[in-house]
Amino acid sequence: MVPRIVAFRHVPNEPLGYFETFLNAGKIPFEYINLYNTNEIPLMLSATHLIFLGGPMSVNDEDGFPWLVHEKELIRRSVKTGQKVLGICLGAQLIASAYGAKVFPFMNETGWHMLNRESDAIGIFSYFPHQFPVFQLHSETFEIPFGGRLLAHGTEVTNQAFSYRNALGLQFHLELTREIIQDWSKALRTHQQEKIASDTSCFLNESNRLCRMVAEDFTR
Repeated sequence: MVPRIVAFRHVPNEPLGYFETFLNAGKIPFEYINLYNTNEIPLMLSATHLIFLGGPMSVNDEDGFPWLVHEKELIRRSVKTGQKVLGICLGAQLIASAYGAKVFPFMNETGWHMLNRESDAIGIFSYFPHQFPVFQLHSETFEIPFGGRLLAHGTEVTNQAFSYRNALGLQFHLELTREIIQDWSKALRTHQQEKIASDTSCFLNESNRLCRMVAEDFTR
């Protein structure tokens, strides 16, 4: 059966990126639910796989963004019925929060950082390198939900990737393209832009490779 992907986008400049490239190449159908326009989740979703993308809001901002409540409900319902769920950045925090884990302000991580795979990582992460580069843009972190499993950690922000049953949460961005990185860097100081541009030349190909691995596993 060909999967059908529905991706929940919270702001216009956080798309599927390289995941979209992968899906188009494989002729895998997908659609966006642009919550910044609709402010609601459709009652009926024709999807086999769900992706929850990033955004600048906090999962705790339910008064300002009531659809956060419904996203968490959808995550719980989808995981219970066996649908694959992928959360990226805010999306990972949504998965954690959906299962009662605390999400809270921590330190700001911006740009390229190295992460470490857990020695007992399962699933696709068992095939990741022991250390790998990722692009970060967040200032909150999360606890691992009870019953979840940590897959990768950082030196400053510990919890970076985890699984919970058939859901996968990634605090970082494997989906970024050079164009998205340039767009996100516009507001940064010149020296930060230069550092990110230099690191992107070093790390983007590996990030794309890891993104393909996750995408292949997710859509299998």
